[in-house]
Amino acid sequence: MSIFLVGAGPDPEAFPGVFAAFADEVRQHTGQGRTSRIAVAVHGAGVSLQDVAAAYTEPLQARIGCEIVVVPLAPRAPADPARFEGVDGVVVGGGLTPGYWEGLHPAAGAIFKLVSAGVPYLGFSAGAMVAPGLALIGGYRINGVEVCGEECSEGLDSVDVREGLGLVPFTVDVHAAQAGTLSRAVGAVAAGLAERAVAIDENTAVVVESAGDVDYKVMGTGNCWDIRGTGAATAVSVRTGG
Repeated sequence: MSIFLVGAGPDPEAFPGVFAAFADEVRQHTGQGRTSRIAVAVHGAGVSLQDVAAAYTEPLQARIGCEIVVVPLAPRAPADPARFEGVDGVVVGGGLTPGYWEGLHPAAGAIFKLVSAGVPYLGFSAGAMVAPGLALIGGYRINGVEVCGEECSEGLDSVDVREGLGLVPFTVDVHAAQAGTLSRAVGAVAAGLAERAVAIDENTAVVVESAGDVDYKVMGTGNCWDIRGTGAATAVSVRTGG
């Protein structure tokens, strides 16, 4: 079963294929004779997290009959790992990446165990960024030099990488071409903060077949920018959906 890392938030009109592909994998994992259960983790402050979750649950429920387990991630109220027990799919939403990291870090082991056992994972924007073993959380400067716009900093100054969920072996950045964060991903590899990074455009997803796989497919209309350190240089290659 696959790990879907999406370069923006949920948009079932512009990018419906990722919901359909994930729903198909959930259906396969569940098998016959019972209803699928999907955990949907969403973060926010001063908002109804049930309303936030609707942007993810409604497109899924239009494609698969399922029970939704909303996992709320509020400031200083991290996820209970037990909320993920027995689910057939994990969805992690978009928003403030440091908030998602803080909320999910205590449940990282439970999520890794599920995905390693074949439960599909779907991460949008922040949900894609926290998925790797080494997660880029935010920031816009490296060694005091700006590498992307401050509006993409997520409230952090220096580019910050932390232990993530461990699902993929490369660091991820999102909104790559559209928000100009491709330069942050390149800068992170060039500075030795990550050995490899993949920057994902909007309306585009990286699809990894199983936890830990080094290769991936691309789906959607944009590009994925694969960045690797090669000795004293940094190489960038571009991959598109086929």
